[in-house]
Amino acid sequence: MTVHLSLIAPAMSRALREARFDDDGPVEPVSHDPLCPTARVRVVCSPSGRCRATAGALGVDTAAYEVEPALAGCAMGRWRGRTLDELAAAEPESVAAWLGDPDAAPHGGESLRELRARVAAWMDALESGTVWAIAEPDVIRAAAAHALGAPETAFWRLDVRPLARVELSGRSGRWNVRLGGPVG
Repeated sequence: MTVHLSLIAPAMSRALREARFDDDGPVEPVSHDPLCPTARVRVVCSPSGRCRATAGALGVDTAAYEVEPALAGCAMGRWRGRTLDELAAAEPESVAAWLGDPDAAPHGGESLRELRARVAAWMDALESGTVWAIAEPDVIRAAAAHALGAPETAFWRLDVRPLARVELSGRSGRWNVRLGGPVG
């Protein structure tokens, strides 16, 4: 059987605008029709504040989704709450290592390779059916790269806009990717 997975990025937030490693701030108002999952759709959500707030802004009641720890954004350790510009000025070598080496975790958190492995394990364990997942942009990048079998360097080549939907379908370890559809 086939898995139909729709990954939905969080709404715009101040942290996203500032390129800040933070996922718990409020999101900006959403001007979308509410999501209306049927009984056949399993809805899951990242544990982050902005993904849960996005679910609410899209009309998904907290009782209608499961919080999925595998969809948490990359653990950024001591960089959490700081902007990329601040870090590039204060720790240019660390930022360069993080951007250039998928195994690097100079912030003391999770490497991008570890993030991708976590997301891939979750995807590959999904049972057939339809799943809507409200997930952090880095999780969506990792999922798309995994689905394509792309190298880790492809992670930085994938842009995920706020409220974008990436659709994946697959079975037997083979995934197809449909990028850029609107939410709703």
